[in-house]
Amino acid sequence: MASIDAAVWFAVSYGVFLLFVAHVLDRLARRTAARTNAWRSGGFTYHEDHDAWICPEDQWLWPISFDPDNRVMRYRAAPTVCNACPVKGTCTTSEHGRQVGRNVDPWPNSEAERFHRGIACVVVVLALVWPLAVMFQNRTVLELTMLGGATAAIALGSWPLWSHLRGSPAGFPDHVKVEGLDETVAAHLAATASVARRRTDYGSDRRAEAIAVHTEEHPGFGAPTQTGVETGMTKGPTVRNLFENRWSAFEKDTDVQEPSAGSSRWKKR
Repeated sequence: MASIDAAVWFAVSYGVFLLFVAHVLDRLARRTAARTNAWRSGGFTYHEDHDAWICPEDQWLWPISFDPDNRVMRYRAAPTVCNACPVKGTCTTSEHGRQVGRNVDPWPNSEAERFHRGIACVVVVLALVWPLAVMFQNRTVLELTMLGGATAAIALGSWPLWSHLRGSPAGFPDHVKVEGLDETVAAHLAATASVARRRTDYGSDRRAEAIAVHTEEHPGFGAPTQTGVETGMTKGPTVRNLFENRWSAFEKDTDVQEPSAGSSRWKKR
């Protein structure tokens, strides 16, 4: 049996090692992306059977729109629920309800994720180049068979890493409206401006001018009493002064007799 050159063994081993490194890099990038998405969702849990999120306070966020440019599905909670939530300050500052996004495409589904996948694919290419380069040298049939089998095994093992190139985008969801990021931001700005322009139903909030104050003589005391309201400093007698005047008049009109010292009520038994 003919011996196999050490260079052939080294090329095969090096190619398999680079394939392993490519898968490790892809796994680490995927784990980092999963942690980032979990941090962005704020501890919310996605339920695929309902196509909705549920927050830590056990409230649901339902789909509202789909962004075809960024391939993101957007979900939002009811504003009445979020505005009354006791932990709203730690969740969102929006008055329109908490919003959460979800990428509809599988990994890798963003530019950063595809960049990391591209790095893994470059490592795979290097793993294939070395055995192929050794095959073009003066090799025996056994060595060529070994190098060819290693090259095919490396190519087959790297096939899952090329999914971002061969995967077709998912179709648009039919149960929600298609809305881009610019349209979503414009809608939020319009809603915020509408709330800022909204005025209350109380006439005093809409009245900018001061209300005139009219005084008239009280039938019992002859003191001027206030019949209107004036913005700024209030003129005329206060409520406390009117009470004191009324009580003084009551004491003058009432004859209060003190019990005598010789009364039986004060006798000692």
